[in-house]
Amino acid sequence: MTRAAIISVGTELLMGEITNTNTVYLSQKLNDHGIDVLYHHTVGDNPARLSRVLADSLEDCDLIITTGGLGPTQDDMTKELVCEFFEDHLVMNEGWLDNLYKRYEKRGRKMTDNNRKQALLPSRSVLLFNEVGSAPGFVLRDPAGEKTICCLPGPPREMKWLYENKLSPLLAEQEGGVLCHRMLRTFGIGESSLETALLDLIDSQTDPTIATYAKEGECALRIASKRATAEEAEEAVEDMTGQVRERIGEFIYSYDDVDLVRVVADLLIEQGLTISAAESCTGGMFGAAMTDVPGISAVFDRSLVTYSNEAKMQELGVSAETLEKFGAVSEETAREMAEGVRRVSGSDIGVSVTGIAGPDGGTEEKPVGTVWYGLAMDGRTVTKKTVWNTRSRRSNRNYAVLNMLDMVRRYVGGSE
Repeated sequence: MTRAAIISVGTELLMGEITNTNTVYLSQKLNDHGIDVLYHHTVGDNPARLSRVLADSLEDCDLIITTGGLGPTQDDMTKELVCEFFEDHLVMNEGWLDNLYKRYEKRGRKMTDNNRKQALLPSRSVLLFNEVGSAPGFVLRDPAGEKTICCLPGPPREMKWLYENKLSPLLAEQEGGVLCHRMLRTFGIGESSLETALLDLIDSQTDPTIATYAKEGECALRIASKRATAEEAEEAVEDMTGQVRERIGEFIYSYDDVDLVRVVADLLIEQGLTISAAESCTGGMFGAAMTDVPGISAVFDRSLVTYSNEAKMQELGVSAETLEKFGAVSEETAREMAEGVRRVSGSDIGVSVTGIAGPDGGTEEKPVGTVWYGLAMDGRTVTKKTVWNTRSRRSNRNYAVLNMLDMVRRYVGGSE
């Protein structure tokens, strides 16, 4: 497997003036090619430091991709340093120079002399023609043909266009074989438990490969295979997916890298089931998540934010006795909230949430992160409790929304 490093060049990245989205994008795309990304480096416009990073990366990696440092100013030094490492020199690419003049002429502007620098390219390089910017990319191999450096411009729009239209086909040809992968998404099982359930498959993996990824409140699992043909790769991935399904199928909500809210929305739309929510600690986040999905108006009726006890009583009909005896954060209150929102809305499903988001307000009996959920459907009501062990208000609320969605998925989908 080809091993790669991604080097982002630009002092503005180190100063936090620009968010470096290039590395995330390139890592995902390189993995799709079956290329193993070993390092991410970010270095300022400093030749000495960039040289050290290049030297270190070339020790371990066969492929280096740089972004940035290809502009017309004096601090743009990527091309010069790459030439030094690969024993090449810069020459004027007359074709690209002519393209630059025509671009400026078309815009009614005069090209300054320093822009000519963008037409200087390593003599042995393969030009990556940039149709959306003034700096071309290029690919250069070392004299022995063992190492490759691909230089792309820094602006994400230009970098992505060049990668998708020029570099990706070259990498596919170079790598050989066909890569197939599938991203499974799970909820309700932690990364350590997920790994334990699949440990023997992970330990013995060669091809297909299995990798776990933790996200806030959920986990993803990537299964990939690289074979001579697409059919062979797809068959290998499908076989491994079947083995994984046998072990953790109850926790898998998507086999195609689809968000949980989209999965739930599709289930509701397919079955023609309407839904309304009663939210306390989440403050409307469930409703916001649902209404982000196009077409959700066919099934989503309303989400009532009933934060105070008075609102729970007035809007949902939660009894004062329930609140007095059991408290707002309780199984009984969650049950009455779900039944209440279903009754007042006339929806097929009523879902509720009430909890302690934190960072304060918890007790020994009900610590921060304690949340109760209710779901009323088909004349019966089910409840659920979670305690998310964090004092982060944002994290507790996000996790509560995910639990609401998963609860709907399980009952609408028939798994519970």
